[in-house]
Amino acid sequence: MIIVQLSDIHVGSQFKEETFEQVIEEVNELKPDAVILTGDLTNEGLTKEYEKCKSLMARLKTKKIIALPGNHDYRNTGYLLFKKHFPFETVNDLGDGVVVITIGTARPDRDEGEVGYRQNLWLERTMKKYENKIKILAMHHHLVGIPDTGSARVEVIDAGDVLRTILATKVNLVLCGHKHRPWIWNFKGLSIVNAGTASSERVRGLFENTYNIITIKNKKIHVDLKIVGGKKIPLESIVEHYTRSGEE
Repeated sequence: MIIVQLSDIHVGSQFKEETFEQVIEEVNELKPDAVILTGDLTNEGLTKEYEKCKSLMARLKTKKIIALPGNHDYRNTGYLLFKKHFPFETVNDLGDGVVVITIGTARPDRDEGEVGYRQNLWLERTMKKYENKIKILAMHHHLVGIPDTGSARVEVIDAGDVLRTILATKVNLVLCGHKHRPWIWNFKGLSIVNAGTASSERVRGLFENTYNIITIKNKKIHVDLKIVGGKKIPLESIVEHYTRSGEE
């Protein structure tokens, strides 16, 4: 199974349209089983941005698109428009023993993320139903701080409670966006993967637009970082060969 994670597209004033045209071409060549959009599809949550983004996503050749909102999508009452243009299901059974669960972390006119007690309780009950499947959780905000992204003030503010739920229910993979910095944290039986920005001018860390390719084979998960128009490398290599921004 191949899953593509696209994040922080930012259709609007910061959007690099030619870059995203390249993304569409590359993703369609992969013919993924699913494309997961982990938030900030738009820059200001405006109707014209949603309409343009919707037309772009319609060109992706995949069996399923799973979209969830980011903090930029919720701006200017954009939260009222998201479900209209990108209706989504919180539980997505992709077959072959893989399930994708989404939770909302964005709140109107707030940059920080929050899961909340009730949603976290729902998450725990839901994940327990899929004990024998590979469980993927997708959200917009990051759970754990990431290098090269400044002070950790806009992550999920109740991250401790959510991490406890994730570990207790043996989630295999968490997909996040928000910080425009590709990274992976590997824990015992759990990987937390952050995506870069696929098409925004606000690149961070690598100074290039990127997205993630997740391959699942024989119940094992492998994540590659794909530079738009460039090479594909294991995401873990970013961590293994880490240097601070500006260093050689």
